[in-house]
Amino acid sequence: METPRRGFNFILMTDLGPMDLFGEITGGGTFEELRSFVVVMEPFGIPSPVLDLDPLIRVKRAAGGPKDLMDVAILEALLEERMHGHDSKE
Repeated sequence: METPRRGFNFILMTDLGPMDLFGEITGGGTFEELRSFVVVMEPFGIPSPVLDLDPLIRVKRAAGGPKDLMDVAILEALLEERMHGHDSKE
């Protein structure tokens, strides 16, 4: 596949929706710089490294597009839910 060898950032269209693959992220840096903020999730049983919520919110804000900013609101709600969920267990 010649295209991936020439590019850096891609959006792949899958049966489950779009999937962003980035070599570098605005407001976050390179994969190596973000590696410590990666968590592994298993959507559909497939281990997949993804950014944790805090750094994901930061890079979405830095990108600043309309969809990114809508995503920030959703991600902040998830983060709030995560924080309250931990508080109620202690």
